[in-house]
Amino acid sequence: MQLDHSFTVPAHPDDAWKLFQELDRVAPCMPGAVLDTLDGDSFTGRVKVKVGAVQMSYRGEGTVTRDAAARSMLLDLSGSETRGAGTASALVTATLTVDPAGTLVRVRTDLDITGRPAQFGRGIMTEVGDRIVRQFATRLEDLLRDAGPAASAVHTTGTADTLQGRRATEPEAIDLGAAALPVLLRKAAAPTAAVLLAVVMIHALRRRSRR
Repeated sequence: MQLDHSFTVPAHPDDAWKLFQELDRVAPCMPGAVLDTLDGDSFTGRVKVKVGAVQMSYRGEGTVTRDAAARSMLLDLSGSETRGAGTASALVTATLTVDPAGTLVRVRTDLDITGRPAQFGRGIMTEVGDRIVRQFATRLEDLLRDAGPAASAVHTTGTADTLQGRRATEPEAIDLGAAALPVLLRKAAAPTAAVLLAVVMIHALRRRSRR
């Protein structure tokens, strides 16, 4: 399925683009994700997902391809459940453009997923994605605000030690069930209202027939 999201960050596109080059700093902004290794344009990591009482952990790898002139980057991701047969793969394209608020980031995801999360349809996955992207944007905005525009120019050391520490850290699970519940309730609202209306009408007709 194809998912489209966008968000803005309060930074000049050049500064935002510099920060996006540093996956070891940007990756922790993504809910549920931990970056384990980073070797040039290749990386490995983990994602933990929660659906109700069931938790699933994914381990995967990816590569990044950048187009500096277009301020665009392509992430080729693939992973599988550590305890299960579920798989996930995605091609994620992020493009940065000028916006009155700073930088507009458009994200297009071509997602292929199997296993238990695949029970959610495209509409629910889109809204779940919206919630995750909003969390990511908020954390990224905090990072930009705290670091300042010159941070990417001075961030040149400590990457190996930082990743070593994260390898021992379990990611906090993304609760897809909680994120999907409001959507499921909205989808159920119309059929429920129709059933209630039918019950009321039948009851009214029965009362008339008895008079």
